[in-house]
Amino acid sequence: MYSYLIGTVVEMNIDHIVVENSGIGYLIYVNNPYEYTRGKEIKIFLYQQVKEDALLLYGFKTSEEKEMFLKLILVKGIGCKTAIGILATGDVTSIISAIETGNVAYLKKIPGIGPKAAQQIILDLQGKFKNTPTATTLINNNDLDEAAEVLIALGYKKSEVDKALAVLLNEKLDTNGYVKRALSLLVK
Repeated sequence: MYSYLIGTVVEMNIDHIVVENSGIGYLIYVNNPYEYTRGKEIKIFLYQQVKEDALLLYGFKTSEEKEMFLKLILVKGIGCKTAIGILATGDVTSIISAIETGNVAYLKKIPGIGPKAAQQIILDLQGKFKNTPTATTLINNNDLDEAAEVLIALGYKKSEVDKALAVLLNEKLDTNGYVKRALSLLVK
């Protein structure tokens, strides 16, 4: 079993990257391959899936992403490909927030997740994030979710909004406060 790999990104494709380490190229399925830079050395956290006919590696930028993936694949009906797809459409903090608050609508927006799968994710994982640092700040923080929706409606990319709001996690603001502070970060 692998924990992580340090190597150089030599190839990027639609659903995976190839990381070279000691002359060996590791094909690693990732949630957003184009977030990586060809020729750059990276540390990537890994999960190894052993199947009858294949040995697959799934990669994550952070250990938090990997932990979320491991929790998602424990949900009935959610496999590795679906779990990596869930991580591709939302950041860990937003997914935790949606699960903890029972936000079925947010989870249904994820491609491949219907109402039954969304409810199953909430049923199986709700309450299992209480001890994680991101969950303690985000649980029941509707103001942060509303601020994200406002910023996206203003035309900012979800990835930009998530990064800006991640900086503000420890601040206790209302929706308008989050929007104003995030805009000051996004304009820079």
